[in-house]
Amino acid sequence: MKICRNSFKPIFLVLFVLAFSFPSQAAVNTAKEIDVGVDATLDRFKEEVPGAELFLSKASGALTFPNVYKAGIGIGAEYGEGALRVAGKTIKYYSTAAASIGFQFGAQAKSIILIFTQKKALETFQKSDGWEAGVDGSVALITLGMGDSLDTTNVKDPIVAFIFGQKGLMYNLTLEGSKFSIITPK
Repeated sequence: MKICRNSFKPIFLVLFVLAFSFPSQAAVNTAKEIDVGVDATLDRFKEEVPGAELFLSKASGALTFPNVYKAGIGIGAEYGEGALRVAGKTIKYYSTAAASIGFQFGAQAKSIILIFTQKKALETFQKSDGWEAGVDGSVALITLGMGDSLDTTNVKDPIVAFIFGQKGLMYNLTLEGSKFSIITPK
């Protein structure tokens, strides 16, 4: 079976349009739906990662995305909605979106937690109008093996991230190019 390159053009066009058509002020979920998902994601994080509860209690803030969906065939797009919490209270809602080009096929869902370990990093993030990882600030991706615990004294980065898949922490992922924008939930 021979596949014509032109047959992929409509697929690429649809993915390209989807990647850049997420409105910054029109959310799909309600605030309550986002908050319920954030609660469940943070509970899972605390259960699966020893030391996570202490780490969160010392953090200046945590931006949590319960479900970030990614799909791609050569060109990929991802999108998710979450909440920024400071002292355990939701203060704003955000979306994350990214586009990518390269060898990829399929779809996945993941959860992302960005933890601001320094107040200055949190303030810089909050003042931005569309913060982009790798451009407006760097994010250290933390990976832990089975049995490892999170040691708050060894983490010196101002922003650290944890990415979860269906079966625990996922490895060798990046947030480079992910854009975080304020949204107003329904």
